[in-house]
Amino acid sequence: MFKEFKEFAMRGNVIDMAVGIIIGAAFGSIVKSLVSDIIMPPIGLLLGNVDFSNLYIVLKNGAAAGPYASLADAQKAGAVTFNYGLFINTIISFLIVAFAVFMLVKNINKLFPKKDETPAEPATKECPYCISAIPLKATRCPQCTSELTARG
Repeated sequence: MFKEFKEFAMRGNVIDMAVGIIIGAAFGSIVKSLVSDIIMPPIGLLLGNVDFSNLYIVLKNGAAAGPYASLADAQKAGAVTFNYGLFINTIISFLIVAFAVFMLVKNINKLFPKKDETPAEPATKECPYCISAIPLKATRCPQCTSELTARG
């Protein structure tokens, strides 16, 4: 059983998938930082100093009654909150990741030529007498010298 597991785990596809997951997780943390630290602050500033990560609605007050200065304060007090600002950040992160993956796949596809899926026209036909391959336009078989106009 261990030998079978080792064979499975050491397949090229499994290792490639593991590397992809690890790189994807690292890429996700980069995108999260890009969204929360680079993109959202200027957008919040343009919208009047709005910090999207602190946009929430208190559904139920915690041990200490609100209003709370930030989402962290509300969560520390045990309040039940509806965190729509974090959801907006997550959507923007997803869109950035999706666009980056789209651009990556698009550029990788440019590296490989498209395969023509239409079958090529045959360049030869079969002689009905000797079964050898002959050019399509031939009127006489070069192998057996039979005339092909009547049957060919």
